[in-house]
Amino acid sequence: MNRGLVVVIALLFLAGCSTVPSSSPTVQITQEPPRGPEDVGVEPLEPEEGATAEEIVRGFISAAASTVRTHPVARQYLTSAAAETWSDESGITVIGGDYATVTTPEGRVQITADLVGTVDSRGVFTVGSGQPYRADVALEEVGGEWRISIPPTPEGLLMVQADFEQLYDERAVYFVDPTRQRVVPDLRYLISGEAQPTALMERLLAGPASALDGGVENALTGARLVRAVTVSGQAVTVELAGIADLAAPELPVLCAQVVWTLNQLPGAPSVELLVDGEPLVLDGIPAEQSVEDWSTFDPEAAPVGAVGHFLDPAGALRLTDGEAAPGPAGQAAYALQSAAIAADPRTGELSSMVGTTTRDGAARLLVGAYGGDLQEVLDGETFTAPSVAATRTEFWTVRNGTAVVRVPADGRPQVVNALTLEVLGRASALQLSPDGVRAAVIVNGNQLYVGTVVRDDDGPVELRNLRPVAPSLTGVTDVAWSAPDRLLVLASGEGEDGTAPYSLRVDGWGLAAVPTAGLPGLPISIAAAPGQQPLVTAGFPSSTIWQLSGGTWLTLVRGQQPVPGTEPFFPA
Repeated sequence: MNRGLVVVIALLFLAGCSTVPSSSPTVQITQEPPRGPEDVGVEPLEPEEGATAEEIVRGFISAAASTVRTHPVARQYLTSAAAETWSDESGITVIGGDYATVTTPEGRVQITADLVGTVDSRGVFTVGSGQPYRADVALEEVGGEWRISIPPTPEGLLMVQADFEQLYDERAVYFVDPTRQRVVPDLRYLISGEAQPTALMERLLAGPASALDGGVENALTGARLVRAVTVSGQAVTVELAGIADLAAPELPVLCAQVVWTLNQLPGAPSVELLVDGEPLVLDGIPAEQSVEDWSTFDPEAAPVGAVGHFLDPAGALRLTDGEAAPGPAGQAAYALQSAAIAADPRTGELSSMVGTTTRDGAARLLVGAYGGDLQEVLDGETFTAPSVAATRTEFWTVRNGTAVVRVPADGRPQVVNALTLEVLGRASALQLSPDGVRAAVIVNGNQLYVGTVVRDDDGPVELRNLRPVAPSLTGVTDVAWSAPDRLLVLASGEGEDGTAPYSLRVDGWGLAAVPTAGLPGLPISIAAAPGQQPLVTAGFPSSTIWQLSGGTWLTLVRGQQPVPGTEPFFPA
């Protein structure tokens, strides 16, 4: 997934240029001084007289943290020629704050850092590959002062993570899933300030990121922003052109996309839409729209019966409220090893399920009505724990590690085209996002990937663009979706023994450890869903079910003994 900013490390010598003295001490300067919240938007310092070459390089990196267009202070650290050709609009390379600058024997200043990731000109973040960032910076003497002649990134900004986090906000632009039941978040990173509402609309009108393209629909295709978005109190006004001839069924989808996108602005303002200068009028919808008017597109809606489920030691299906699931599955008739349940999208009632079991030395995939009999539809060597999205009754699993299979409501398995997976290796887990547009896949038992589900009326369903999102984690063993744009995973961190839970955005940003207080041992499997308390299986050799509450893992019934069980999940 090479959608991010391409970092070019220039290693050219300029004829006749002065070089940094190679006898300069090769001292590693560690961490940049932290910036407090009060420093947000404050213009960086200009170059100091007599600054060393390394100080000039560090000053240039610090000057990237500016809200002023064209970054004039950063250009003061460059030679005149470099300042004329350097562009600050091509994206951002984000590095860790403890980067080092060292003068090399060749007279360059070498930057070494942890590469957090890159942000392209559309605000799309791509997580770093896990390899360190390195760049050699050439400098010249100009009037007795060192200036950069070849920047570390000839196009785009080089910025430390702390500055980036303080200057940029994480926002989502919303598109719609192919069934048009939910808006789908596409994460972007935009600089804070008064221009953000307009920038957010521009990103929405530009369409989905390349990795998501093909998996979502966009009712705003062809629409144009007439003028800058205006904000007055708790109301936002957006004037569009190019949609006057849009078919009536498209207008509610368009409104839902715009309103859910702008709802992220401070105060969750209402939105007034103008079309060619006139208010957009829809039956039953007020002139100033809010997400409540488009709640049917809620990206985090959950079915009424979405209580957690798990399997007891005998393979019986149980609910986390202490009851056995209805029907033969709740009585251990199938000795299930994993399961998934779908809800009727019209009523929210649990309607169908799949399960896996082993019989006669082979893995079996079973399908049927929730509470009814299950019938075998497929066998194999292995099946991953099945998964289902809330937008359609269609279960997904990986057969024999490489063949992605979906089982629609009619129970007839169909192969999903997943050519990337065949190249990467064997999948040990696959979980669909709540909207069914993305799939999180664990490959070779250690790496987490996220791909896009693409549906074409004239061809097979495909799982495309599998891209790594957590290269710093090793030994990834399980994954679940806590929101349409957030994952929970069980994995080993660098240098750690055993697994622990982590949280991260779907693009890899914001990787953070989840507390483990209260767990009796290492977590084995994890379950999550929007608006639900996550569940894990933990402990060995006797596994029990635990739920996260207020930063502590508790038993299913507070004050009572842990309940034995495995493979927790939530219906969708």
